[in-house]
This record gives sequence, C-alpha cells and structure tokens, in this order.
Amino acid sequence: MGVRQKVTGFLLRKLINYAYTSAGHGRRAVSWMAPSTGPTSGLTGDLGTLINRSRAALRNDPWAQAGITKLVANIVGTGIKPKSEAVDDQFRKELQQLFLDWTDESDADGMLDFYGQQSLAARAMLEAGECFVRLRPRKPEDHLSVPLQLQVLEAEFVPWGYNDQLANGHTIRAGIEFNKIGQRVAYWMHRSHPVEQFSIETADLHRVPASEVLHLYEPLRPGQLRGQPLLASVLLRMFHLDKFDDATLLRQEIANLFTGFITKPHPEQERVDPLTGKTIQTNFENIPMVTMEPGTIQELAPGEEVDFNTPPGSATGYPDFMRQQLMASAAGMGLPFELLSGDMKGVSDRALRVVLNEFRRRIQQIQHNQIVFQLCRPVWNRWLDLAVLSGAISAPDYANQKNKYHRVKWIPHGWAYIHPVQDMQAQKLAVRNGFKSRSEVVSEQGYDSEQIDDEIAADNRRADELHLQYDSDPRQITKEPKQGKQTHERKA
Repeated sequence: MGVRQKVTGFLLRKLINYAYTSAGHGRRAVSWMAPSTGPTSGLTGDLGTLINRSRAALRNDPWAQAGITKLVANIVGTGIKPKSEAVDDQFRKELQQLFLDWTDESDADGMLDFYGQQSLAARAMLEAGECFVRLRPRKPEDHLSVPLQLQVLEAEFVPWGYNDQLANGHTIRAGIEFNKIGQRVAYWMHRSHPVEQFSIETADLHRVPASEVLHLYEPLRPGQLRGQPLLASVLLRMFHLDKFDDATLLRQEIANLFTGFITKPHPEQERVDPLTGKTIQTNFENIPMVTMEPGTIQELAPGEEVDFNTPPGSATGYPDFMRQQLMASAAGMGLPFELLSGDMKGVSDRALRVVLNEFRRRIQQIQHNQIVFQLCRPVWNRWLDLAVLSGAISAPDYANQKNKYHRVKWIPHGWAYIHPVQDMQAQKLAVRNGFKSRSEVVSEQGYDSEQIDDEIAADNRRADELHLQYDSDPRQITKEPKQGKQTHERKA
C-alpha cells in the first residue's frame, strides 16, 4: 500500500469519526461514560442496587412516592375488568357472575381481591421493574368458587445472577430457564423472600414451570430478560434534590432558632442573665442561652446591647430551581409535571387537555402491553380452564372450542371528562353518525354496556310499577305533531 493510499485511508477514517458529533472523543466528551452492554448483562450487573435505591426513594422521597402512586392509580384505578365475548347470552351472564364471585377469593394471601392484586402487581413492576405472579391451583376441599388463586411475588424471588448450562441442553439466564429454541420453560425461585432468609444458597432454589408463572415487566430492548425500575434514570437526581431541599429547610430552621444576640464590652466573672438576673443556663457546649417571655421589658447593664436576629430568606431562584428539577424527574417517570406537583399555575384548559391526552396514551400502552397481556389474559384463560374442569360452569365441547370461550374484552377504568357537557355531546354525535358504538362509549367510561342495559330495564320496570315519571326516561318525551306544509295561493 502506497503512502498516498495510507493518507487517504487516514483522512477517510477521520471524516467517518466526525460524521456524528455525539460520537466524538474530544475535550467535551472526555468524561462521557458510555459502556457497551447487552440488553440483559448491562442491567443485571446493577439491578440489585437499582432496586434497593428505588425502594429507598419510595420510602423517603415524597416526590418519588407521589409519582409511583399516581401512575398506579391511573394504570389500574378500581381495576381492569373482563367482559366475556361468548355468543350465548345466558352462558356469558353466568360466566361474568362466576368471575365476580372469584375475584374476592383470588388472593393466596387473603388480603386483596383480584383488582387489588392488579394494583399491587403494577406497583411492584414500577418499583422494581418487574414482578412475578404464581398461578396456584387448589383442591376441591378448599371450597373456592373456582380452584385457583394468585400469589404476587417481588423480583428478588428469581435471582438475576443465576446463570447455568444444564445437561439437557437448556440454558439458565438471569434465573430463567430456556430450551434449545429459546422458549421460556421454567423459573428458578427461592421458597421465600431471599432478604428475609438467614442464608441464601443456590440449593434453596426450586424449579417452577413457566406455565405456572406470569412475568410482568416492560422490555425496553429486544432480548431483555429482566425489568428495569421506572426511577432508574432519575434516582440520582432525586436523591441530590432531596438533600438540597432538606439542607435549605434545615438552614431556615437553624436561622430561626436565634432570637437575638447580647453584646458586652468585656467578659464577666459571673454569668448573669440580663433579663432575669439569674445565673445563665448553658447548653451541653457551655454556651449561654437566654430566653424571653411575651411582654418582657428589661433594662440592660451599662455597655450591653441586644441585636435581634434577621433570618435570611430562601434563595431568590429557589422556587424556579425546584420546579425545573421536578419537571426533569416527572419526565423520567413518564408523568406530567402538573400531576406530580399539583402545580397548575399558568396552565390553560386547552394545554391541560393536550398534556392529559399524551399521558393517557402512555397509560393505555402499559395497560395493554403489561397488565392485560401479561397478567389478565393468562389469568382468565387458566381460570376458565379450571372453572370448566371443576364443574363450576358448563361449556359444551370446550376442549375443541377453547378460543370461542376464551374471547374476552378487558375494560380499564374510565377517564373523567375534562369538559363534561362538551365531551358528552361529542360522544353523542359520534354514536349518531356511526363513528362509535354505544357499547364502546360505555366501555371507555369503564362500565359494561350489558350491565347498564339490565340496570336501565330494571329501573324502568320499577318506575312503571310505581307510576313514576322522570325527565331522564326518554320514553316520557312527547313528540310534537308535525306541521303540515302551508300553501299560499297567488292572487290573480
């Protein structure tokens, strides 16, 4: 290779290196740490620290606690509820009632109903990045409406540092066992929470088939096996912000402890309180402390002066600084700043509508991808299997028509109207013009259209029996007679 070719190659490499300024290695980027990591190895190496710090923030930082709590309230609310799409009306009603009865029995710990477990699972997923739900089949003598219960487990139950190669060709990565074609076949779990055990050993792990475990987490990279805590990108920022806010509060508290200072021309042999004439009381550092009572008028000794303390206020830019940092923290959580802080200053109705619409899209994404797809659907399918097998409900030819019986629509809680009258009129126009069905409008409000129809029919029957008339009953609206066309004869 000639000198000319070498120079050309060198210049070409330099041009390629500087094609992206963010890939440069100059003075501005010398401290930029950007290690090359895989979707799982980069996470599991620090996952324990991230989870512990995330939980510490939720215990001690009010902003972190408020952010996670509001996200859970918006994702789950009062529960994401099923509506069976089975064709047979009678079967569908019996199925809905059976599931409603079972929701009170679903918790293996006996503390929550199924919708409370949804909230618990969502919170654990946001807090630690993931959680596990074990499907626990029960015996007939347990006297459950359907012999199935659920157990919500924290991320630590499956050790992310456990990796192995098994003799049958299966591979264990981050505590998850995969077969030869990369399918999840089992989870290796501790029998109890590892932090609460006296010793943690690999021998304590036992193999649980993947069909008995639900893994809730949001993959952020293809091939990512474990979840990342929601607060991972803002933990350090919120930690220092909390320290700064606490230091500002302490500074104000200390400054307000001192009412005034007494200046003397020379030291005295005996320390006497100029206000009371008694010996001065000192603190543990032998520093004299002088107290005052309301209405005290005191004559000072010759040469003594009292200077009253003027505590300094907070820094001029303190509110703006806190607001900016909380905006960054809210962005890292995927939560609007206005909802995190409750600060609606300068926010118009139109701007708030835009913010809430974007936020709702994110919430709907988590509802569908994680809560419904990873939790609700597999629970419904297993529950229906056991309901039929146990004889709790009759489903003819169930084995050959599972898909028909399994069809279900999950209805999240409804969103409150921003402008109730305008929004309701828009829904009415959408139904009348055929852009929406009435059932879809009802589902958007978190209700079941069939249940509402039954309630309306019951209300109408009761009103007719008691001879009651309400303006809300459209049957009572009288139609005005149509006016005939008026003809006008022309005068000749």
